[in-house]
Amino acid sequence: MNETQATISQAFGDGIRLRQQCAESLAAALEAAAGLMVDCLKQGGKILACGNGGSAADAQHFAGELVNRFEQDRPGLAAVALTHDSSVITSIANDISFDYVYARQVEALGRPGDVLLAISTSGNSPNVVVAAEASAARKMPVIALTGKDGGALSEHSAVTMHLNIPHTSTPRIQEMHITCLHILCSLIDQSLYGASS
Repeated sequence: MNETQATISQAFGDGIRLRQQCAESLAAALEAAAGLMVDCLKQGGKILACGNGGSAADAQHFAGELVNRFEQDRPGLAAVALTHDSSVITSIANDISFDYVYARQVEALGRPGDVLLAISTSGNSPNVVVAAEASAARKMPVIALTGKDGGALSEHSAVTMHLNIPHTSTPRIQEMHITCLHILCSLIDQSLYGASS
C-alpha cells in the first residue's frame, strides 16, 4: 500500500470506528436534544444556530434543512443561522468585538424558549461560548455540539445538552457533526410529522 492509499484507508477506517463509537455513546443525547428542539418548535419558538468556519457552514446547512425540507415535504420549521448576514456580523465585529457577533444577534432575535445550537469543534470558540451565555440569560436552552474534549462548553453552566465527538481530528469531528445534525433533522420530522415514507 502506498502513502496515498494509506491516507485514504486511514480516513475511512477512523471515520467508521468513530461512527460506531458515537452510535453507542450519543444515541440518548441525540434523542434528548431533538426533544428540546421539538418542544421549542411546538411552542412557536425558533432554533438559532452558530459556529465558525466549517461549523458556520454546518449551522447554515442545518437551518436550511429545517426551513425548507429534509427527507419529506412538510411545512417550513423556524430556524435561523446567525452566520450569514455579513453586514450584521461585520458591524458587530467592528463596533464591539468579534467575540460578540453571535451574542448580539441572540440578544436581538432570541426569546425565552428558543433554542441555541452552538457548534464548535474545539468547544472553545469565544464567540460561540459568549452566545451560549447570552442565550442562557434569555432563558433559552443551549445545545452544544463539540469535539475533542469539549473545551469550555463541555461543563459550562449555560449549556443544557452537550453532544461531544471524542476525537482529535477536526475533519473526523466535522464529519460526525453533520451526521448528528442529519439525525436531529430526522428525529424532529419524525416527531412532528411522522416517519417519512
